[in-house]
Amino acid sequence: MASLAVSGLSRQVRCFSTSVTRPFTKLVRPPVQVYGVEGCYATALYSAASKQNKLEQVEKELLRVAQILKEPKMAASILNPFTKRSIKVKSLHDMTTKEKFSTLTSNLINLLAENGHLTSIPAVISAFSTMMSVHRGEVPCTVTTASPLDEATLSELKTVLNSFLSKGQVLKLEIKTDPSIMGGMIVRIGEKYVDMSAKTKIQKLSKAMREVF
Repeated sequence: MASLAVSGLSRQVRCFSTSVTRPFTKLVRPPVQVYGVEGCYATALYSAASKQNKLEQVEKELLRVAQILKEPKMAASILNPFTKRSIKVKSLHDMTTKEKFSTLTSNLINLLAENGHLTSIPAVISAFSTMMSVHRGEVPCTVTTASPLDEATLSELKTVLNSFLSKGQVLKLEIKTDPSIMGGMIVRIGEKYVDMSAKTKIQKLSKAMREVF
């Protein structure tokens, strides 16, 4: 039964991708594959938006959808499992009309509503954002330090991190502060992870000491 449901969803998503452009056009693959229900919807939307050269427009509209769904009244209506689907569909239709969203974004929202996947909207938006980030050549990087970095250190850090990027790639840096690491830093860039925190060094020293004594 689960496989049939997934197969049915896949067909609907493919229909969504082609119906907003023209029949029998090939699916444009996103630069990164995202799995799950959210991946299916985000891939179809990326394909359709790419064919119409509206990737940036759709991305902005989805960010606006995310903002609207954070509003208490809208969240209570749309994400409440006890609210009738017909009421949710009407609320979403009113929202897309008021915001003057593109046909692409409006069709996506309607399809999610019809399939009972409204709770997946945040995940779909996140998946699409990931695709767009890779599309722009952005490389996500998170640096965690025990205390805030001064401007000179931050500038030097950016220079070092940028030296690891390939041509055409853009560093998307996020700095976090976590006093529990005690010192040093933890760097995650792309799929690579380096832990240079004082906390980890102390833990390794402690383990080594126990083995010796």
